[in-house]
Amino acid sequence: MTDRAALERQLNQWLEPTRFKDYGPNGLQVEGRHEVRRLVCGVTASLALIDAAIEAQADAILVHHGLFWRGQDGRVTGWMKQRLARLITHDINLFAYHLPLDAHPELGNNAQLGRRLGWVADGRFGEQDLGFTATVEPTTLDAVSAQLRALTGRDVTAVPGDGRPLRRVAWCSGGAQGYFEGAIAAGADVFITGEISEPQAHYARETGVAFIAAGHHATERYGVQGVGERVAAELGLDVRFIDIDNPA
Repeated sequence: MTDRAALERQLNQWLEPTRFKDYGPNGLQVEGRHEVRRLVCGVTASLALIDAAIEAQADAILVHHGLFWRGQDGRVTGWMKQRLARLITHDINLFAYHLPLDAHPELGNNAQLGRRLGWVADGRFGEQDLGFTATVEPTTLDAVSAQLRALTGRDVTAVPGDGRPLRRVAWCSGGAQGYFEGAIAAGADVFITGEISEPQAHYARETGVAFIAAGHHATERYGVQGVGERVAAELGLDVRFIDIDNPA
């Protein structure tokens, strides 16, 4: 068992949220009970995750995508009212870390995704150094796509480059398709992220650098698990990861 303040201090110490210019508040977003024995981790603070955490008798929830974002409607109605009502009624703490959970060199989404794919990061790129790079044994787009399908359990969208052997891989989880040009400048032969927009197919064809979209949710399941494992080991909490399926 620990307490809410001690858990927040530890999470902030690991993830260093004050280093980042983010799209919403990082840290404790909804205050619940003082004592914390069980922590549920998940990608997004959806109603389905909150209900699953209530069923699991959680005292706190840790997510990558919290409730509050810059520019959103501030009224507590509809889906926001439903989510907040569940958390407050059941006195559950909600912790959310967005960019800090992407960037952490060991526990973050990108570090954990790379570890599961057998890649050792040797460089960073992009705004706030969110993108990772690694040198790998020469491989192919089909082979990397197969790795990602096996890991995530879903199909990927792959746009071929010029067919070169893939020796330099770059990746950034979630909706980082806008980092493709940065990955190209960093010397990548392939860039992996969660989503694809219209321009990326053209960039791949014109520059020869392959592009893979492996799912926003699918590529961001691993940071909260990494942090959760650290919380369990160092704070002795009962930690459970609950994956709410999302096709995005």
